Amino acid sequence: MHYKKSEAKEWAREQMRGVCNIILPTFTSDLKGLNEKAIRHDVRRTIELGFWGSLIVSECGTTHDEYIRFLEIVLDEAGGRLKTVVHGSFDTLDDLIKVTRRAAEVGGHVLLLSYPPTFYPRHDQDIYDFTSSVLGEVNLATVLFPVHQWNFDRVHPSCLSIDLVDKLADLPNAVAIKAEGGPPGNGQIVELLDRCADRLLISDPRESSSPAWIKMFGMQWMGTSNFEYFGNTVPRYFDMLQKGDLKGGMELYWQMHPARSARLADMQTFAGAYFIHRASWKYQSWLNGFNGGPLRMPVMRLSDGGTRRLRDAAVRAKVIDDSVSGGLDEYYLGRNPA
Repeated sequence: MHYKKSEAKEWAREQMRGVCNIILPTFTSDLKGLNEKAIRHDVRRTIELGFWGSLIVSECGTTHDEYIRFLEIVLDEAGGRLKTVVHGSFDTLDDLIKVTRRAAEVGGHVLLLSYPPTFYPRHDQDIYDFTSSVLGEVNLATVLFPVHQWNFDRVHPSCLSIDLVDKLADLPNAVAIKAEGGPPGNGQIVELLDRCADRLLISDPRESSSPAWIKMFGMQWMGTSNFEYFGNTVPRYFDMLQKGDLKGGMELYWQMHPARSARLADMQTFAGAYFIHRASWKYQSWLNGFNGGPLRMPVMRLSDGGTRRLRDAAVRAKVIDDSVSGGLDEYYLGRNPA
């Protein structure tokens, strides 16, 4: 562990500064095992682009043992140059606790808390009991995560009510919140700042809002999402805005807007699935130098039309060169085939 449980909030205030992308697993071409060379390639590319850290994604068909090995490879290749966010997305509460404990033992830095698809709370107390059970059993600094995908908006429109978050914020290893609850609008952000900013780092991963949040309340950490699609643009403009260079930061912000718009349009194509199109996210990262390669089922399919729009928008945004072909045949092969 990088800190004591009682030190988690202080550690987060000091260490969680910058932008957190994602790293998806890469498998061998027969999908029988992890492609270690490819994973190491993606870690080096993430560091090169200037990210603070990466969410090590668990929703791509890895077994529990493979997920821990995936995390170990990332940590070994990073050599302390990259923080790791453990993706707490597993089938059951028991699985979540067991795997997350192992992740802490091998050196994971932070936990992003998710909820199993079969978890069906009826009241705030049900969500509190589940969440506090995890944080009680696991020592990792934890990012709370309200989002519509949990189907919690029937309990409260913001997915996690402010009273619930206020109570969870008192837990010693609740250190931040990835605030995506209650769209559209910024009502949840306003309530969180009013009630919980003394105990939680408030983060909105929807990077298009980051100029406002940096200026208005000094948002110091943004994550987690597939910001690597934009190359190094998001870490660069985020850093500029943090340092008060509004002009330089906003020039980059607007330069990447064609790619931002294409990415948001792509997300709308699977909005009703309550699931992230991980193959699309992996394709987007491949456009900007990551490995690419196939993912295990269940995984959504890629289309020539959809990927072409993402590639062309990235060219217009000047985050990739026009020489990048974007062909799916090349993407499925990957840059380090095994």
